[in-house]
Amino acid sequence: KSGGMIGNIYSMGLALQALESTQEFYAPREWNSTQACNMVYSHDYRLPMAIAQVLPPLVGRSYLDAADLNCTTGTMLPDLCAPQHHGGCPSCLSPLPTDIEVHYTITNTLQGTPFSYTTTVQVPAGSVLLRVLQAAQEKDPDIFSFQTKQTFWGPMVISIHGLAADLDQRTYWEFLSGGVPLQEGVGTYKPRDGEHIQANFTTY
Repeated sequence: KSGGMIGNIYSMGLALQALESTQEFYAPREWNSTQACNMVYSHDYRLPMAIAQVLPPLVGRSYLDAADLNCTTGTMLPDLCAPQHHGGCPSCLSPLPTDIEVHYTITNTLQGTPFSYTTTVQVPAGSVLLRVLQAAQEKDPDIFSFQTKQTFWGPMVISIHGLAADLDQRTYWEFLSGGVPLQEGVGTYKPRDGEHIQANFTTY
């Protein structure tokens, strides 16, 4: 994709490993990973599974090389992906506001009686999307109740407003911002002040 994304932010680690391991098959043109590395460095990975997958390609290796690694000697990052090429983060130096306001909409036009509800909640700055869902549920539990299940990639929303995802019917709750699907889960995505998050019951 444009900007170096391969699939989504969670598939980047394994995709980079695969491309690094099979680059000999791209001869005579060597695969250029600059854009992909820039995409990885622009993301704040927090989930252990994602970190475990993205670290090997950042040192120019893959899981296939694990048995041959010598952990007694330091392994430097390749120049291509070295952090010094990506600069600092000026926004990190600025103090964040105490609270942010997030607009949240749940919509179903797929199954049963259609519905669409919107609310606005305030959560501490830096909160993940899960906290927004919790705040909405606390504000109006009859409408914004939800359930999650724990996965290796963090909590996954499986039901909102009593409407549950179903593997047999290939339905699920998709989260979007500005009409664009989120690349992160509710346990890691951090909404911005004034952002509008939509949860749509959809199918694949």
